[in-house]
This record gives sequence, structure tokens and C-alpha cells, in this order.
Amino acid sequence: MIDRKEFARMRKGLEKADSLYEAVFSQSRGIVRLSKKVIYSVHRGELGKAAGYVNKITQEVAKLRKNCPPEFLPQLKIAEQEFVEAVCFYNLLRNGTIPGVNTLKVMPTHYLLGLCDLSGEVARKAINAAIEGDDSTALKMRKFVELLYDEMMQFELRNGELRKKFDGIKYDLKRLEDVALHIKRK
Repeated sequence: MIDRKEFARMRKGLEKADSLYEAVFSQSRGIVRLSKKVIYSVHRGELGKAAGYVNKITQEVAKLRKNCPPEFLPQLKIAEQEFVEAVCFYNLLRNGTIPGVNTLKVMPTHYLLGLCDLSGEVARKAINAAIEGDDSTALKMRKFVELLYDEMMQFELRNGELRKKFDGIKYDLKRLEDVALHIKRK
């Protein structure tokens, strides 16, 4: 009536999938933690420390990408967008540019999601720079968010996660325009 061997094979298959899911989920969480370390180090001006974290996170994302089956794409998406945000923030403050999607070897949608998140960190950096009297950095950060917003506007975004995150750039830009106006009025 029932093929017990078939059920045993299915149980083994599910156990293997559960085990793989836990490993992928754990790797993804580790990448998110590393991305926060990169970002906090950059905010504190510890670019040397951030560089070490960038190297480690780059290796971890490559491992995750290699081991992540398609059914666990949500974990890869979270990890890649956090990776993009952190590495782009580091590079923006280190050399004034951000690496492209091909350089980072991530999915384009994940890259764009990460860039949308990046605008919040850049806005925070600009506001802190303005508070500290570093008007030049504050204005450079505002210019970056403006350029990012201009590029993102070229996409026809549907009402989804990317659209919502894009709308966040608009609010970050508004805040930074207020900061720039305050700087110019000094």
C-alpha cells in the first residue's frame, strides 16, 4: 500500500534540505553582521579596520553564492544587498566611487536594493559631517545621493520592495538638501 522506502528517501531529502537551509541562513546572518561592522567602522573613520571586514565579507558572499540553491534565494538577496550597501559605503568614503554590479558579482536587483539602502548611510554620514563642521564631506555626500536618485529615476519601478526603497532615497535627498541649504546660509 505504501512504499516505505520512498517515504524514507523523502525524509532524508527533507532533512538534507533543512540542514542546507540552516547553513545558508547562518551564512546570510553572518554576512549581515559583517556588513554592519563595515558600516560602523566607516562611520567611525576606521577605514583600515573596515578594509579587513570588506575582505572577509567578500569571501563570505562568494561562498554563500556558491552554496546557495535557487530555493534559498531570499537569504542570498538579503546577504547580497547588505554586502552591496557596506562595500559601496566603504569605497565611496575611501576613494569617492562605488563598485559596479559586475565588480561585486551580485544580481542586479540585489545591487539596486543595496544602493537604495546605501542612501540612508550616506545621509547619516553627511549629517554627522555637517554637525562636525566638515561641510565639504556633507556636500559631497548630498551630491552622491542626488546622482543616485537621478539614476534610479530612470527605472520604471513597480510597486514592490525596490520601489519602496527607491522612495527612501527621495526622503534622504530631501533631508540632505535641507542640510546643504543650512550650510550655504552660514
